Amino acid sequence: MKSALLFGATGFIGSHLLRDLLDSPDYSRVLAVVRKPLALNHPKLTVLIGDLASLPALKPQLVADEVFIALGTTRKLTPDEAEYYKVDHDYPLRAAEIARANGARSVFLVTAVGANAGSGVFYIRTKGEVERDILALDFEHTHIFRPSMILGERDEDRPRERLIIAIWGVLNPLLVGPVSQYRGLTGKEIAHAIAKAAQHQTEKVRIYHWKEMAALLRR
Repeated sequence: MKSALLFGATGFIGSHLLRDLLDSPDYSRVLAVVRKPLALNHPKLTVLIGDLASLPALKPQLVADEVFIALGTTRKLTPDEAEYYKVDHDYPLRAAEIARANGARSVFLVTAVGANAGSGVFYIRTKGEVERDILALDFEHTHIFRPSMILGERDEDRPRERLIIAIWGVLNPLLVGPVSQYRGLTGKEIAHAIAKAAQHQTEKVRIYHWKEMAALLRR
């Protein structure tokens, strides 16, 4: 049985992924690093309170076979680009570096469709740079998930986002062929796909768009 280290357990994807990891018979221990206590108790679950600044102090405890990183913010919540970069690049990279140094063999990273370190678009470039830098850590297995629109009901009141999601739900069946990578999945489906990928690891590097994640969900 394996142990898992999860960053982003309170997020829209991460909260579903936490439940999947806890429910899986493959894991004897799940360690979640969060900024505030979780309203969840489970015999497999260990919760550590921390953030980017406190990670070095937590390093001796951040030991697991696999590290799952579902961290991220939005421009609305974090309008300052420097702070945004810390959340979407620096924190995931530091988490992966510590896990790798402590012996983790596999990393599972959520970024976004179109991620490209050479892009002139800040959001796309940031996602590309975190992919590039985590790939450079040379894990035995690196799994990168690039969702497009993330569908499903959020707890927060985001009327504009709800409208976009509703429109995307209508467009989804029309996105076929080369543009299928822009099809949306729910946060729960993305989490399920990540958990499924952890069951079958053969390639050193694997990148998942909609098509690959949908295939995992059919297993």
